Amino acid sequence: MCGIVGYVGPKDCSDVLVSALTKLEYRGYDSAGIAVFGKNGIETVKTKGKLKNLVDKMAVEGKPEGHVGIGHTRWATHGEPSDVNSHPHSGARVTIVHNGIIENYIELKEFLTSKGRTFLSDTDTEVVAQLLDYKYNGNPLETIDSVMAELKGSFALGIMFKDFPDRIFAVRRESPLIVGVADGETFIASDVPAILKYTKNYYLLDHDEIATLTADGVSFVDEHLDPIEKELKVADWDMEAAEKGGYPHFMIKEIKEQPEAIRTTVAPRVRAGLPCLEECGITLEKLREFKSISVVACGTAMHAGLVGKYIIESIARVPVTVDIASEFRYRNPIVGEGDLVIIISQSGETADSLAAMRLAKQKGATTLAIVNAKGSSIAREADMLIYTLAGPEISVASTKAYITQLSVMYLFAFELALAKETVSEAECKRLVSALLKMPEAVKYVIETTEEKCKYVATKLITTDSLLYIGRGLDYALSMEGSLKLKEVSYIHSESYAAGELKHGTISLIEDGMPVISVATQSDLIAKTISNIVEVKSRGAMNILVCSEACARTLEDGIADYVIKVPQTDELLMPISAVVPLQILAYYTAVNKGNDPDKPRNLAKSVTVE
Repeated sequence: MCGIVGYVGPKDCSDVLVSALTKLEYRGYDSAGIAVFGKNGIETVKTKGKLKNLVDKMAVEGKPEGHVGIGHTRWATHGEPSDVNSHPHSGARVTIVHNGIIENYIELKEFLTSKGRTFLSDTDTEVVAQLLDYKYNGNPLETIDSVMAELKGSFALGIMFKDFPDRIFAVRRESPLIVGVADGETFIASDVPAILKYTKNYYLLDHDEIATLTADGVSFVDEHLDPIEKELKVADWDMEAAEKGGYPHFMIKEIKEQPEAIRTTVAPRVRAGLPCLEECGITLEKLREFKSISVVACGTAMHAGLVGKYIIESIARVPVTVDIASEFRYRNPIVGEGDLVIIISQSGETADSLAAMRLAKQKGATTLAIVNAKGSSIAREADMLIYTLAGPEISVASTKAYITQLSVMYLFAFELALAKETVSEAECKRLVSALLKMPEAVKYVIETTEEKCKYVATKLITTDSLLYIGRGLDYALSMEGSLKLKEVSYIHSESYAAGELKHGTISLIEDGMPVISVATQSDLIAKTISNIVEVKSRGAMNILVCSEACARTLEDGIADYVIKVPQTDELLMPISAVVPLQILAYYTAVNKGNDPDKPRNLAKSVTVE
């Protein structure tokens, strides 16, 4: 996901744009650029590579001087990373930055070429710039509205017209964009951290709304160009929360913020010892109506959904399916009235998840969103909503957002079980009490396993491939551990249900190959140990993450390295046992010289299919 920023105000625009883009580096990018209204009109500087390359280039060539401008960090989609393909892109009278994908850009490009237009880049973005310029009639709002009617796909645009040097324009469809306001200055940005240095006050742009920003303020119109009023929002976290705070990377900072994230997410949703989700639109009466549940998500959020499936089916006895969002809507899913579809998304803007939710609503299902980003598209459109309250998560690899997603799934499962009368009130209180103790449990896990994980990570840096295995809840947990490792270390890693080893996967085991096993469920430990013995006999280097209770059943020599997690209620072990898997991934990445906050080719929020 790229990053967009824009500024109108008294400060040095180039400095503000670069500063704001720095706060969006976590989103991932391969090029950067800015455009500023200078003494000679719109002056653009852009380059392949990191923001430092852009700063260095301006140090040599001079930076644009002015008070109005737009900036961008780009992940290549159409056209390879290059100076030419970097944003901003221009027509003769229009300059833009763009996030998202224009699905019909080839058709539009062919039309514009037939009208004598020539193109310098391979991007879909330049097609939009040229189309704006082609249609420009002297009225920016009419021109933008006309062009939007022809665009298919997802986009957020920051736009400057040569004739209007005192303002910028912004519009979005699907891709996120906010408008910040302060005294005598206005901003656009893809995410709140970009503007926190300057203001906490912002507006959320809705689909096809157009914003006009000047130093005096901002105005909005809808797709009919009728003026609209919008609610001013205030960010509930500050710059300190979005900074590293002395840690070398955001990833390890956010791992260590997990105890507080769990506490903040869970404690306000407990009343008289029982889960209370009424503020989220969830009541016992409503829960009794649901016959089946579908969980739809992508990546890490989908893994949280898998844990949720095990818990819900175990204690509430309601059937649950878990779908990858990108597959859900293409298999003509059987959902409708009486069904609940849970959408889990850290950003609340995940394109596939948003589309899946809309399909579920069309089919008559009730939707529940579990998201971290307030005011996001999924949050606004869902029938019911639970915020995870993890605070800002800057590292691309999700840790504290995941653990709060788990926490919410547990709360929901407990209340569902109470509604379905599959657990007594006393048992529900016992489970909630155990969940309320998880912040301290996670804190203790961090304190007692970090050094061991750091050491074990040194054993992984030369391997080319490894496996994670587990059974039941531990299998769901191993999937997240494997994803976390491959995301930041770039080591090929796969997770398998341990019982599937003999159905093909065990053929991959060779001398010295690491196999990371997860074992926290006492009723499955004997079978998991037999799988560990199987891979050990074929030369694997066994790394075992297990509960204290499971550790007591081990024979000497079965595992080469054992990382013990303090015992909690076994149903809740996925919350604490994921922590050493996160720490192991972090230190493996660091040992390999990678930046765990910005893994290559990945973006924090995936807002295109």
